[in-house]
Amino acid sequence: MAHPSLHDVLRAMAADADVVDDVVRAARTEAPEVARLPVSENRRHVAIVLAAGLASFERPGGTGEQDYAAAAVLGADRAAQGVPIAALLRGVQAGRSRAVEIAVERGKAAGVPDGVMLAALVDFDRNTRALERQVVAGYHEAELELSGTVHDSRARVLRRLLGGDPAVPSAEEVAHTGLNPDGRYHCLLSDVADPYQARVVERRLGGTGGVFGLVDGRLTGLAPRLPAPSALGDDVLMVVSPAVPLTEVRGTHALCVMALPTAARERRRGTHALADLAVETALDAQPGLAALLDGTLLNALTRGDTFHEQLVSTALAYLDHGRRLDQTAAALHVHANTVRYRLGRLGEITGASLDPSEDENGTQVRHTVGWWWALRTWRSG
Repeated sequence: MAHPSLHDVLRAMAADADVVDDVVRAARTEAPEVARLPVSENRRHVAIVLAAGLASFERPGGTGEQDYAAAAVLGADRAAQGVPIAALLRGVQAGRSRAVEIAVERGKAAGVPDGVMLAALVDFDRNTRALERQVVAGYHEAELELSGTVHDSRARVLRRLLGGDPAVPSAEEVAHTGLNPDGRYHCLLSDVADPYQARVVERRLGGTGGVFGLVDGRLTGLAPRLPAPSALGDDVLMVVSPAVPLTEVRGTHALCVMALPTAARERRRGTHALADLAVETALDAQPGLAALLDGTLLNALTRGDTFHEQLVSTALAYLDHGRRLDQTAAALHVHANTVRYRLGRLGEITGASLDPSEDENGTQVRHTVGWWWALRTWRSG
């Protein structure tokens, strides 16, 4: 029977978000192909593995049918997402090793006897290895089913067009997917990672005439027409690019990948043009400069201070409305004098003015962008 304190240690590990993040980082570091998947997918994998490792403590018989079924589904999902089996196994093994290291560290800190801990970790490792075999079995079963489908052959060509595979498909292969080698296509990148949901959303996008599949774990497509606003529903976020030749879609897809987190952070749903996200995406790519501006202009403000947060929100609204007091006041549902007072207090606290001075001819745009970037960075933390 397992030592009760080790049982508690392992249960706490499975419920600890920091532990899950640590194991996820280990898996993503070891396998770049796994790192291209959304982090939520990696967390789902780690949760299943940790749950299986704990099964020997929760049930006398160890890992159960439900755990094996979840593992097989996970393997099938990775096959549908195009993750190579070797990369999948590298990520699995790195994550398992890190989980065992953390368990040993915490077990020692809790005073668990070495003999008890060793026996328990052997069971833990045995269960997780059995689970991994189910992941692999589910992967190969799904791979066999997918290999004979037209849909999967199109998805493989799509990955070669957009992903990191240097083997660019031939014009004949492209034509077999239904794409015109000489055509122009919008790149569509969504936040959908679950293979079942991806199929549902793909059916909604049938009117675009495009080719869709999971690329780096997200539903992605090339389409000659953009989807109607109502096609996605309220549960999907999608970044869409202008139409470009097929020779340019790989670079355009990379830009969409950069822009997707920017749109997601703003909790936006529906379709969003890549060009509309260009400024925020470019700024988000420079966190060091953002921190420098934040520290230079807003160092006197305190995060968590309700009044300071109100000042920052007012200043952002002021810049977003072209420094018009009346429009800012209307947007915030306050009097113009309230806006004026808050901007004055912001200037007193920071020692700098939100409005450029008269002698800053030719630098007003830079002044505005600098303040807007600093305020946005401060608010996001």
